[in-house]
Order: sequence, then C-alpha cells, then structure tokens
Amino acid sequence: MILRWTSEDYALGILACCGSLLFGAQLLEHVAGMTPCPLCLMQRLWFFAAGFAALGGLAHNPRWGIYPLLTIAAALAGSGFSIRQLWLQSLPSDQLPACGAGIGYMLENLPWSQVLQAMISGTGDCAEEPPLLGLPIPLWALAGFGAIIAAAALQWRTRGPMPIS
Repeated sequence: MILRWTSEDYALGILACCGSLLFGAQLLEHVAGMTPCPLCLMQRLWFFAAGFAALGGLAHNPRWGIYPLLTIAAALAGSGFSIRQLWLQSLPSDQLPACGAGIGYMLENLPWSQVLQAMISGTGDCAEEPPLLGLPIPLWALAGFGAIIAAAALQWRTRGPMPIS
C-alpha cells in the first residue's frame, strides 16, 4: 500500500514545522538565555506568516493554490533574512555594522522607521550568534524555510478536487 499525502496533510506538516521551529526559538531565548537579534525576530515573524498561511488554508480550503503560494512567499522572505544574517556572520569584524541597542529599548525609545531599518538590515549583534550543534542558527532557519518551501510546493502540486468519502 502506497501512502499518498493530501493537500491537507502537507498543510498540517507545514503548520507542525513552523510551530516546532518557533517553539525551538522560544526555548533558545527563554531557557538557554539567548537574546534574539533583529534579524532573528524577522525570521520568527516569517515562520509565523508561513504557518498562518497554512492554517488559513486548512480553515478555508487547502486545495486552493493561493495558500501554498502564500506559504512559499513567506518562506522565501524569511530565507532572505536568514541569508542576510549568514552574510553578516561571514564578514570580518572590522566590516560589521555597529551593534545596536536591544530590541526592547528600540521599540520603547526609537521611531518605528529606525526599528524597522534595524530589523530589515540587521546590526552587529546579528553576527554574534553562537552555533547550535556546530552550525549557525540562521543556517538551521534557512533549512527550515527550505523544508517549508518544499512541502508547500508539494501541497500546491497535489491540489485538486476534494475526495468524496
């Protein structure tokens, strides 16, 4: 017997992947004591957006092609932030941007335009992430985004009429 995944199965898998990655990020922050940089927060936001698109598809109709495409778009945006952070980590220390204030301080005291600029382009803090199991955390995030993109592409491919049971 060959097990065939339906569009709903892929959407649930995407939702589980996003939830697991966000849960892992919360563990790193609150249990391991790692303070997230602005680019880490942007990656979390895009994991949430990808999961929200998959959840929207489950709530409405996962066989509509728009939901996997929205999931792919969110994961591609998050991938861009992961790649940006990996690039910042590869720079020599003399070429890094200046370290910024903590995100809490920025949200309370700076205008939204400056907070958004820091979250989009990153700060020197973004290059100081310690590795997790020997690999940089943004590389793990990029792998997660890649898995989400693959699952959403398979979800889009399997869309079709709802089976009658």
